[in-house]
This record gives sequence, structure tokens and C-alpha cells, in this order.
Amino acid sequence: VDTPQVLYDKPNNLFVAGFIGSPQMNFLDAKVKVNGNDVTLTVGKYNMKLPASKAKAVIDGGYDGKTVVMGIRPEDVTDDATAFPESTVEAKINVYELLGAEVYLYFDCEGFPMTARVDPRTTARSGDTVKFALDMEKVHLFDKETEITITN
Repeated sequence: VDTPQVLYDKPNNLFVAGFIGSPQMNFLDAKVKVNGNDVTLTVGKYNMKLPASKAKAVIDGGYDGKTVVMGIRPEDVTDDATAFPESTVEAKINVYELLGAEVYLYFDCEGFPMTARVDPRTTARSGDTVKFALDMEKVHLFDKETEITITN
């Protein structure tokens, strides 16, 4: 129980994270690899470095070698690969949905359905293969078994 903004920004479990927000938060299974103070999340063939601000909770929780659920909101996924070049994925757009002030791009990443909320001036369209960048500062991690938040 908290304010809607706190529930949106810092959900304490997987259910709340998926329930609050429209479109819903994207969820992907990610394998954790700890190397000293660095943490890398692997989703299929993609490796993404976790920021130091979030890495400590993963290291302290003993998640090295385990699979966690990585959550990222559609507005934190962009079709501008230069925005976050260290955390990009490439995918074919399944659906392009223009909503006036924004566009939703629906695609699959390593078998996980995803949505990106992007600028309406995007040139991306259905059928295009696009490089998407994920803002790892905004990623949420959840324990795969308990569904409790590891870090927001």
C-alpha cells in the first residue's frame, strides 16, 4: 500500500509491477553474472551491464549464476540505439500503433513479448528490424521464485 507514483516507480513485487502502468511493464528472464563489482544480465544472446547503483543488491543477494526477472517499462525502451549503446537488442517490429502523441512498437526479444513507447516521429514500421536500447538505470529486477523485488 502506497501512493500510485511510488507503486509505479518502486514496485515491491512482480504482480504490482505488472499491474500498475499502461502499457504493462516488459518482463524478460535474465541470467546474472557477477565479476567483482560488475554485474551483467544476459537475455538470450544479449548482454547488458547493470549500473553500480543496482549491482550491489544483486551481489549482496547472492544471485550470481541465477536467473532473475528483469522488468523495464515501455517508456524506458527506445528505438534510438545511441541513447544506451551498452544495452541494445535487435528485433523485428510485429505491430506499429500510432496513438497521436506517441507510438507503441510491439516486438519479441528472445521469445519475450515487449512494447516500446517511442516518439511519434519514428520511422520504424511493422516488419522493420530495429535496434532498441534499454535504459538500465530504470530496470527492475525480481527474484524468479519469490517474485519479490531485488532492486528498482
